[in-house]
Amino acid sequence: MLTTNEVILIVVLAALALVAVFAVVSKRSSKNRHAELKRRFGPEYDRAVEQHGSVERAERELIAREKRVHKQKLHPLSEADRSQFASDWRNLQTRFVDDPSGAVNAADDLIKQVMIARGYSSQSVEQRAEDLSVEHANVIEHYRAARVLADANREGRANTEELRQAFVHYRALFADLLETPNPPERQMQEARAS
Repeated sequence: MLTTNEVILIVVLAALALVAVFAVVSKRSSKNRHAELKRRFGPEYDRAVEQHGSVERAERELIAREKRVHKQKLHPLSEADRSQFASDWRNLQTRFVDDPSGAVNAADDLIKQVMIARGYSSQSVEQRAEDLSVEHANVIEHYRAARVLADANREGRANTEELRQAFVHYRALFADLLETPNPPERQMQEARAS
């Protein structure tokens, strides 16, 4: 027969063991979440950590972005839209030779049109960048770099080489938006939600 002190000791040890198991599982889950967010967002993850000052706040922001974007009901472009946008881009490339400044401004507008056609909301430039980072993390830095150069262009501070760089950055994002009908990760998320 166990004494009262022995029973208390067993209960306390069992409780401590449960707390230790919970801590290990929680830590492993947290590491998995960190790794998954870093994988999905790439350099945008580090940018968010720097911007928000902590991993926890950055991860909350990235998860909030995902929720906001997934509510937007993104969809692939129709073949007709894809063809029209590709034609519009080729025309912009031709225009760049004679009017680099105008072509860069038009490239920015075309990116917005493609985003809207894909189902993204047309908010502020920063919100567009954040929304794009959810499913186009591999090219979001191109968009941010293009926007900096496009802003310099609007202020009359960009030279032809900088305009060319802006156009190249826009082209990387444009190609990703045009050629990504429905990323596999998004398909898996939609299948789980069904």
